[in-house]
Amino acid sequence: MINWLYQLIAVAGFSLRTIPERKGASLAAVFGIAGVVAVLVGVLSIAQGFRRAMVASGSPETVLVLRRGADAEMMSGLQQEEVRLIGNAPGLLRGVAGPAASAELFVVINLPKRTTGTDANVPLRGVELSAFVVRPEVQLIAGRRFEPGRNELLVGRAAAREFAGLDLNATLRIGSADWTVVGIFADGGGIAESEIWTDSRMLQSAYRRGETYQSVYARLESEDAFMTFKDALTADPRLQVDVIRQVDYYAKQSEVLYKLVTGFGTLISVLMGFGALFGALNTMYNAVAVRSREIATLRALGFQTVPVVVSVLAESLALALVGGILGGLGAYLAFNGFEAATLNYQSFSQVAFSFAVTPILLIEGILYSAVIGLLGGLFPAIRAARQPIAMALREL
Repeated sequence: MINWLYQLIAVAGFSLRTIPERKGASLAAVFGIAGVVAVLVGVLSIAQGFRRAMVASGSPETVLVLRRGADAEMMSGLQQEEVRLIGNAPGLLRGVAGPAASAELFVVINLPKRTTGTDANVPLRGVELSAFVVRPEVQLIAGRRFEPGRNELLVGRAAAREFAGLDLNATLRIGSADWTVVGIFADGGGIAESEIWTDSRMLQSAYRRGETYQSVYARLESEDAFMTFKDALTADPRLQVDVIRQVDYYAKQSEVLYKLVTGFGTLISVLMGFGALFGALNTMYNAVAVRSREIATLRALGFQTVPVVVSVLAESLALALVGGILGGLGAYLAFNGFEAATLNYQSFSQVAFSFAVTPILLIEGILYSAVIGLLGGLFPAIRAARQPIAMALREL
């Protein structure tokens, strides 16, 4: 066993030390695999960034109440009396200003993108002042909050960055009235940063919605109070509503785009991986051909077949790992934090987010490169092990 390990270490070390002698083919394989990993990590970072923006908005203590059967706020509708009953339910956090519940109205307006000038669907949300109690993570970073009863807007940081006309103190034409941007807020990178907030009463008037709302966001006394709150609402015959945690709602909202981007990115990477695999095969076949004399000599001296096979696989794996690391590093430098906006197919509104090259993505990219390396070295390794010793020595 010790002799076998000695042979393995000696042959593998020799194989790795001779890589510079084949640097042309080796670099081609390295950069080919690096490109595949960079594409894989880069595309998947879109899905990760989008999901992070959606999930970052959620809190286990915050719940969303919609009309029963509605999958999204756009399809929901609640009357004033229903909103009152929801605010009286047990389990809600209460303060001197009343229950921590905000009845909200959600509409979509068109604004041009700063980068392209093309119109985009931007979410405009009517909220009550209690919305800031329901979402304590929302922080004002410039200006002030809107005053109830006035045409004033509070703009999310990402929306102000992505869409024209949302600068602080700017005037915006919505419907038949002019609205003034009085503040900008942050939400820790969450989806609320893509929205524009205003007084729900003013939005009802502007869009002639009467006293209807589409959703109620509420803050629970604690995470454990969810079932108490939900059971009270669903058991009340006067209400026909669904209650869902905010984190679950946004996770569901991101599901379609997340699967679409992940599937597309994986397909592209698999197709590109075949190209990189052939590159690795060519590199390792060339390495075996160049080293045929050394391999034949080692086997003539008594070296076993397995160390020879492992030495070829080790060289192929080493090249692949270097490519994987370079590809992951390149993807991180190029894509991590890159800001973009895309359409949320559930709400038909734009969501601004940043690409996220996470450690898990980097590990997946490096593991993918390792698979390419092992497959690319397998057949050349078998060839090296099966090559007749006498024939190899005669050819040189």
